[in-house]
Amino acid sequence: MSNLLADILLVLHASFVVFVVSGLVLIIAGKAFSWAWVRNRWFRIVHLGCIGIVVVQSWFGIICPLTTLEMALRAKGGGAAYEGTFISHWLGEFLYYEAPAWVFLLVYTVFGMLVVFTWFRVPPR
Repeated sequence: MSNLLADILLVLHASFVVFVVSGLVLIIAGKAFSWAWVRNRWFRIVHLGCIGIVVVQSWFGIICPLTTLEMALRAKGGGAAYEGTFISHWLGEFLYYEAPAWVFLLVYTVFGMLVVFTWFRVPPR
């Protein structure tokens, strides 16, 4: 059961990443194509909040709680982290990669700045 919960958590984690990245792409495309929905205040607040959490965690060196919980569930289920089912393997490959901490800090910060920039360039209504 722990491995199943870890897989579900991994899917949720990947969904979070997809929302943050695709959200920015859709906001920029929405500006170009005059899509009114990309100016929805709640969508924009949630999107900004999500990347804000990631940036703050990276600046303070906090490991994502979703990652920590997933690893704990995998350990409890007797599995090694990111080995196991098809879902966990491929989503793990998508989400987790090796790089120096400063690279993540830089990428998250720049991405967060882009989200803030779009807040003013494509303001919500």
